[in-house]
Amino acid sequence: QVQLVESGGGLVQAGGSLTLSCAASGSIFSINTMDWYRQAPGKQRNMVASITRDGSTNYVDAVKGRFTISRDNTKNTVYLQMNSLKPEDTAAYYCRAKIQRGGWDRWNYYWGQGTQVTVSS
Repeated sequence: QVQLVESGGGLVQAGGSLTLSCAASGSIFSINTMDWYRQAPGKQRNMVASITRDGSTNYVDAVKGRFTISRDNTKNTVYLQMNSLKPEDTAAYYCRAKIQRGGWDRWNYYWGQGTQVTVSS
């Protein structure tokens, strides 16, 4: 079994900050890329940020300079530090991880349950 558990969402005023976390657990041999996605009501789920195991990062233009993705490989955890939040950042945020399960030579993607971020103006 593999699961990703998210935490850290909430309500914040515009200009404020939140940090999301996502911890992977279960029968895991290795974790490759970890990502954050978000989905607003009526909108497609889109990638916000990604990070490779060795720390290379990518961001969607809308969050560059404001969000920082990081990971702690000893804890199988990915974080998303969100600063200078805007109302348009309001969405459900989901983590995703590319994981090689113990005893398998195959990689699969796994999703967290989602955590709501609401930014008020």
